[in-house]
Order: sequence, then structure tokens, then C-alpha cells
Amino acid sequence: MATRPLASALLFSKTPRAPSSSGSHHSPPSPLVRRLQTLTRALALASSSSQAMASAPAPKKVLVPVANGTEPMEAVITIDVLRRAGADISVASVASVEPGSATVAAAWGVKLAADALLADIADAEFDLISLPGGMPGSSTFRDCKLLENMVKKHVEKGKLYAAICAAPAMALGTWGLLNGLKATCYPSFMDKLPSEVHAVESRVQIDGKCVTSRGPGTAMEYSVVLVEQLYGKEKAEEVAGPMVMRPQHGLEFSMKELNSTSWNVGETPNILVPIANGSEEMEATMIIDILRRAKANVVVASLEDKLEVVASRKVKMVADVLLDDALKQQYDLILLPGGLGGAEAYSKSDKLMGLIKKQAEANKLYGAICASPAIALEPHGLLKGKKATSYPAMWSKLADQSECKNRVVVDGNLITSQGPGTSMEFSLAIVEKLFGRERAVELAKTMVFM
Repeated sequence: MATRPLASALLFSKTPRAPSSSGSHHSPPSPLVRRLQTLTRALALASSSSQAMASAPAPKKVLVPVANGTEPMEAVITIDVLRRAGADISVASVASVEPGSATVAAAWGVKLAADALLADIADAEFDLISLPGGMPGSSTFRDCKLLENMVKKHVEKGKLYAAICAAPAMALGTWGLLNGLKATCYPSFMDKLPSEVHAVESRVQIDGKCVTSRGPGTAMEYSVVLVEQLYGKEKAEEVAGPMVMRPQHGLEFSMKELNSTSWNVGETPNILVPIANGSEEMEATMIIDILRRAKANVVVASLEDKLEVVASRKVKMVADVLLDDALKQQYDLILLPGGLGGAEAYSKSDKLMGLIKKQAEANKLYGAICASPAIALEPHGLLKGKKATSYPAMWSKLADQSECKNRVVVDGNLITSQGPGTSMEFSLAIVEKLFGRERAVELAKTMVFM
């Protein structure tokens, strides 16, 4: 005869009934039964939790090395996109500002704080190693024997590896890890690929376990391909959708402009880009990087009590100054990156919002992207009488939604845009307004955006 465990038998056994006002009642369970019932529920909960944990796949582990001169857009976009997919990213410093420091001076004056020194994680196992480009960052990778040995061992185990921009030629190619494969890289480095490599001009090239790509303008496509290689097409589509990526890559960029006015403020505009904990790192990095490429003077100011901020996908960005110090200058243009936490911090900063209000009252230039138009500008009356856009999920917070479906909207002295996937268009539109279409198109081509 089948039997039940003691606790289960007691739980399901019936207790004698006695009359109640309706003719019957339940006797209260004894203390022993109550304790056993509680124990059984706890065991059942623990069992279901452990089963759920066992069924949930472990996050994919990814190494993204960074060094002085690394191209920040390529590094930050890769980190951000893969973390959106749930990957466990280790950002490791190969060569830093000071020996033993995790802070690197990336290209275009962007400073990033790594999670670790490469030497400290040399024995770790990864599912993917992805090398950002930039010079001299890529040559630093090439010359780092520790990194070379880590990548070679990783490849020997049949694991996924990738590089973008200068890194395929300078690092992977030099190490012999592209021989016999189809690969691409930054256009001016194509002739540096070894003769054993089948060089192609694809924006992103996959050959077996190797993924290569061309430059900053292909970094988002590259990163989504890495998500697909690690997790599958469904996850890649799930990650790409909310980023508002371009429907067709490589085409010319445009903006919707109303009430056109001149933005000519001289050859070296002074631009303020505030950042805070929770700012969207892709948006902030693209704005800073691209405007510095265009020869603008960009001041990155931290709203926190220290220069380092932890952005929305845990990238550690290092500002140039604290906000109080930034307020001592006058600016031709103030730009707010998005990210919900960052946008909320901007909105709560009386000093920053006061500065932007003075900017708007003087008919000087200002702008915002993603969550910031809706969360920071709209509540403070800074979109009043203006056409604007924002992150699509926040369109309902805009008083005037008539132009919100446009990826970039310029209305007089205001520019707004939708999200990470429109950040490059947003930044190039600013370059166009400040310096002209020719410089913006030249820059777009240099970055392999078009």
C-alpha cells in the first residue's frame, strides 16, 4: 500500500468536525500539525526556488579589455548592449593612466574606470572576448603578452572571440587568429590584415567563432550580432528593439527641422554635457566623442559628489569636473544624455535646471535625448511652445506630441532625440547645425556610420 511522508499525511488528513452555528465546525490544528504545515510549505518553497535557479541559465561571461587610447564608443556600446542581454561583463584595464590604476584615458578625452586589472582576472574563463578598437589602444592590446595568451587559449577551446575597428588587424591578425578566415576592420587598416586573411568590406563579418567589424558607426550592429551569437536571434531582437536602432544601417542621416535658425557660434563651441549615476552611457559617450571629433570643447560635469559616476548599465565614467566647477563657465550649448536615473537627477538639480532655463531665456542652444526631454525638460517648462521627441515609451509625457515620431527634431535653439540607437544621428545633427552638413557627412563617413 502506498504511504505518504509524515508531514504530507498530516496535512491531508481530516480532523473531526463538531457542530457550529450552521451545524458543523473544524477543530483547530494541533501545535505539532501547525509546525509541520509550516515546515512543509518552507520545504516546498525552497524546492521550487532551487529548481528555478537550476533551470535558469548562468549568465554568459564576457571580457572587454580597455587601454589608454581605446575608442570609447566601441567599448561602451559593446558593454552596454551585452549587459542588456544579461551578460556578465568584466571590463579589464590593460594599460591605465597610472600603474595599478583601473582608470583609462580612452580616445577623445573620455575617461573610463575599469572593473579590474587584466592581471587580476588572467585565470578566469569567458564565453566571449571582445576587443574594442582605437589607437593606440589596439597596438597596446597587440603588445600585451598576457592578453595575447588569454585570447589564444580562449580560441583554442573553440570559444567566441571578436574585435572591431583597428583591433582585428592590429591584434587578432598579428596574433595569427584570423588566418584562413573572412574578416573586416577599419577601412584604413584593411591593408594591415595579414595575407592569410580573406579581407571583406562587410559592416559585420562572422566566420565560425570569429566576429569582426569596421568602426564606431558599426559598433551597435556588431554588439547585437554578439548577443545573437551568445544567446540566439530572439534575444538579439529583444535587446535591439528598445534601443531604437536604425531600420537600415549605412544610409545618410537626417533631422526634422522647424523654425530654422543659425547655430553658428564659432569654430570652437563650448558645450556642457552633465552626467550622473544612471545616465545612459552609450548616449553620453557618443555625444562627447563625436562632438570632440568635430573640434568642439566639451566639458563633462558630474552631478555626483565625485567625478566617477556609475551609468545605467554599470559603466564607470569619469567626468572632467564637478557641476559646481562647471557652472563657472558660459556655454554655447548644453546637452542632456538620457537614462532614467540620469534624467531624474537632472530634473532634481536646481543648479542645472536653473542654468538651462537661463540658456533658453537667452535663446541659446540646448538639447536632450531619450528620457531627458520628458523627465527633465518638460516638467520645467523647457519644451513650452517647442516641438520635440523623446524615448518612445515617454511620448505620452510630452505636452506636444505632433513631431515625436521623428528620430531627431530641431526646433529653433532646441534639439531632441529618441534613444541609444538615435544617438549618433543626434550628435551628427548637432555637428551639422554647428559646423555645416559637409563636416557632419565627413565625420559620419570617418566613423563608418554611412
